[in-house]
Amino acid sequence: MLKTLTLFLFLFPAFPRSAPCQEGVFLKEEEAPKAVFPEATAFERRVIPSDAKLQETIKQRMNPAKTSFWEPSYITFIAKKGSSIVGYAAIVEETGKHRPITFIVGVGMDGKVKDVALMVYREPYGGEVRDERFLAQYRGKDLKAPLLPYRDIRNITGATLSAEAIGRGTKKALALIEIVHLQDKK
Repeated sequence: MLKTLTLFLFLFPAFPRSAPCQEGVFLKEEEAPKAVFPEATAFERRVIPSDAKLQETIKQRMNPAKTSFWEPSYITFIAKKGSSIVGYAAIVEETGKHRPITFIVGVGMDGKVKDVALMVYREPYGGEVRDERFLAQYRGKDLKAPLLPYRDIRNITGATLSAEAIGRGTKKALALIEIVHLQDKK
């Protein structure tokens, strides 16, 4: 009996094992625009300085959502297929539970999300926000959408703060692209 109990405790310890680390770098900057615009044949990279005026305009467009983090500058891309512009992309960061999440948001010429791709995830758990099934929910959304768990985005158990961060960052990217790239095209 003692041997059986010892074997049982060895195979099934009383304390659960820690989950595997979910943090990591999943896309490099040069790979990111192709992840959200796979049909594009060329990308023009632009660095947009983040000053107080731009931040205030983004804040107004994001309302009522509030960003948790202001980047000193934004990297954006103009996605082209041949000589035609097919859309724009912006790399943004938002704080999850404790650390920033870096991702790219592709926006079509209609001002709606084309796709979202996670670039860097720094939290030890909640990395399911990287899954295609989760990120696909953002496609077709615009600045008017809440982009919040339990509203228009299905939540992931144990990753609510990360899901909220992706929503805030997507709104920030939509506002940035609208201000910097699409405003003159409307």
